[in-house]
Amino acid sequence: MWARTRSSSASTWPVNWSWSSTRSTLAERLRAGGAGIPAFFTATGYGTVVAEGKETREIDGKHYVLETALKADVSLVKAWKADEAGNLLFRKTARNFNPACAMAGKVCVVEVEEIVPVGAIDPDQVHLPGIYVDRIVLNATPEKRIEQRTVRQEGN
Repeated sequence: MWARTRSSSASTWPVNWSWSSTRSTLAERLRAGGAGIPAFFTATGYGTVVAEGKETREIDGKHYVLETALKADVSLVKAWKADEAGNLLFRKTARNFNPACAMAGKVCVVEVEEIVPVGAIDPDQVHLPGIYVDRIVLNATPEKRIEQRTVRQEGN
């Protein structure tokens, strides 16, 4: 994700720009979309090119930028396991954005490696309730796109 406008050049990166701040704003925009919150104020990006053209406001002496929620017509997410009711378990870093993306979509389609009967997943372990899931696609043997370290053989 890029945090500059299309018209900006590489030499106009904001001074206080960081990947973590843009990720957190993205996560909050997705969460707001899923929760039905139309917009929210955040201090992240104030005074940078990220805030250009957006409403700003001073509240209690601190400056904020108005960010709108992110909503999607269709959310495509990947989960590790689902039960037949659509309750999902994510593995590792898939828990970072997939639940928020699923909630932000009007229709949520989930690819899973395993579908189990209702009740097989402990309710305390559910990462995303089935109320957000519209379709489940089973892919028991997904392609694992993991980088492989390659080393040169001795003598080459």
